[in-house]
Amino acid sequence: MNYGDYLQLDAILQAQKPLSPDHNEMLFIVQHQTSELWMKLMLHELAAAKAHIARDELPPAFKMLARVSRIMEQLVHAWDVLATMTPAEYSAIRPYLATSSGFQSWQYRCIEFNLGNKNPAMLRPHEGHAQRLAVVQAAFEAPSLYDEALRLLARRGLPVPASHVARDWTQPYQASREVEQAWLVVYRAPQAHWDLYELGEELTDLEDAFRLWRFRHVTTVERVIGFKRGTGGTGGVPYLRKMLDVVLFPEIWQLRTDL
Repeated sequence: MNYGDYLQLDAILQAQKPLSPDHNEMLFIVQHQTSELWMKLMLHELAAAKAHIARDELPPAFKMLARVSRIMEQLVHAWDVLATMTPAEYSAIRPYLATSSGFQSWQYRCIEFNLGNKNPAMLRPHEGHAQRLAVVQAAFEAPSLYDEALRLLARRGLPVPASHVARDWTQPYQASREVEQAWLVVYRAPQAHWDLYELGEELTDLEDAFRLWRFRHVTTVERVIGFKRGTGGTGGVPYLRKMLDVVLFPEIWQLRTDL
């Protein structure tokens, strides 16, 4: 066993196959392939963190959630590299992308679903591939990370309403004043609920990093293609800006006003 064999470098380094004669397409391919590798690790960590939270095993979950936040920081800085591609350079390779689009990233969609942004319309881009659709569908139907956190609070005796402990997990999360009150119990007496307090802060870190990732995505796309529609007919910058308004863990942010 050597380094290249262990990491399967021959397969990885031969996976970049530009379709255009343009020099800059290699950047575009490597950027998106490495992002998909980081997303694979994010899903690996999120799945394990959810399982640990479901078993009331918070210390390992904290490490995993912190790792997810750091991965998102890597992805934020990756946009800095792609931003070196000018509009003219992207225009030279865009026809070769045909209808392919980052909107079709099934791993990204699983991340969104794991973080609670559930939208059945987001299943459609994957309907042409049964195996990928099954994976995305499973993430869509499962409790999100925040759902598992709220179920943990309820198991600890905090006043989380029954409507937020057992529900149709495919429905978008609805913020609840009662859930905020449960988190406020934790945040007003952190020494009495230290691990739950730390969980709340890990979730805050994670959403903070995710917002930065989304924002950097928007600014990079606008810098490179302006307000053109994305490949595959996606909405481009207007759609991405709309996503900036999505709040994943609303009560954890609202409680800061009410403390």
